[in-house]
Amino acid sequence: MHQWPAELLDLAHLVQTAGGRALLVGGCVRDALLNLEVKDYDVEVYGLEADVLEHLLRTKYEVITVGKSFGVFKLRGFAIDVSLPRRERKTAPGHKGFVVEGDPQMGFPEAASRRDFTINAIMADPLTGELIDPLKGCSDLEVGVLRHCSERFAEDPLRVLRAMQFVSRFEYRVAPETIALCAQLTMDELPPERVLEEWKKLLLKGTKPSLGLTFLRDCGWVRYFPELAALIDCKQDPRWHPEGDVWAHTAHCLDAFARDRIGDEYEDLVVGFGVLCHDLGKPATTVHEPDGRIRSPDHEAKGESPTRSFLARFTRQTELIEDIVILVTHHMRPSQLYEARASDSAVRRLARSVGRIDRLVRVVSADMKGRPPMGWDLIACTWLVERASALQISAASPKPLVQGRHLLALGQKPGPHFKPLLDACFEAQLEGRFSDEAGGTAYLDTLLAK
Repeated sequence: MHQWPAELLDLAHLVQTAGGRALLVGGCVRDALLNLEVKDYDVEVYGLEADVLEHLLRTKYEVITVGKSFGVFKLRGFAIDVSLPRRERKTAPGHKGFVVEGDPQMGFPEAASRRDFTINAIMADPLTGELIDPLKGCSDLEVGVLRHCSERFAEDPLRVLRAMQFVSRFEYRVAPETIALCAQLTMDELPPERVLEEWKKLLLKGTKPSLGLTFLRDCGWVRYFPELAALIDCKQDPRWHPEGDVWAHTAHCLDAFARDRIGDEYEDLVVGFGVLCHDLGKPATTVHEPDGRIRSPDHEAKGESPTRSFLARFTRQTELIEDIVILVTHHMRPSQLYEARASDSAVRRLARSVGRIDRLVRVVSADMKGRPPMGWDLIACTWLVERASALQISAASPKPLVQGRHLLALGQKPGPHFKPLLDACFEAQLEGRFSDEAGGTAYLDTLLAK
């Protein structure tokens, strides 16, 4: 069994001296059994009432009380959450319609049955190494099956989206009975911020996000994301897209993105959503020509509206939305600029529009790789990266070199004439007429002399 850190063993010994038993539960046990890195630990304490447990913990730790009424405590300075087994009673519809009570006398089978999936219901005693597995989660881990613990799964519909991101992370298949149960649940009352968290885990942790999309389709929950549902059976020209419809293409693109994540959470999130949404404009623009060709003219621009409506279902983060939308509406530009052998000015203007060319290149790269068995040609991406790097605009849009202070330094009084002068200087900068502050002020002098 996994070698647990000393601080966990110390905690378990402390609980044992008071007549209780501390068991590791949930993801930390699952990940340890899979030989994955364990970053934080959930400990359930049996046999001690909440007030006794809190007093015991405070003898050795600085305790942060999260849910004192039902016994949830965080230990400051340690990646450890301590709780009592919890009994939840459904009192109202919705994600928050529960009364939660700690029950330190709860039996192991009942405690396990209240968790989401059997692979998360395995308990481990850090002192003895014993595994307590009443729902045979170890067997499901071995064969790669995601299975719900009990019918109580239905009390929290967010678990459907947890299944979505779990299958993408562990590349498991979902048990048919779990798919059937998920199909009966609705997303209607889930808090948007919780929905976003599950999508983030799909994009940031999924090794094969396509499996998450497949699960959404199989259980029918894709209906809650109609912008994605529209991609199903949206045909593409097989000469350029032998992989199938836009849904299949998007799934392959997401897997390509996942293979190339860079480990920066925000950057990966923006690019991941950009890849997911990049072809949302195709259902509204796809036409079947008389000669058999299938085209989707202007689909990148038409993708803005469905991208905004899709993201609005779970976030109001303006910066995030705008950063994603700009990738969707410009994802054809690298190829267009390369084919035109565009000038440095055009590359600078693209950087001004998208903010970060490196993000755009990552979306285009995933797009090109999402067409199996067709090979991919990233020459346009390589060309754009080289041009942007040479112009020092890979990770930032060009900034105006000439600013209002330069006009003031030349004796100009502030007024409405400032803006057209500064705009003209910036246009000249983008055209390459100057590349430093000295050149900019010289150009400004020529404008003022006219």
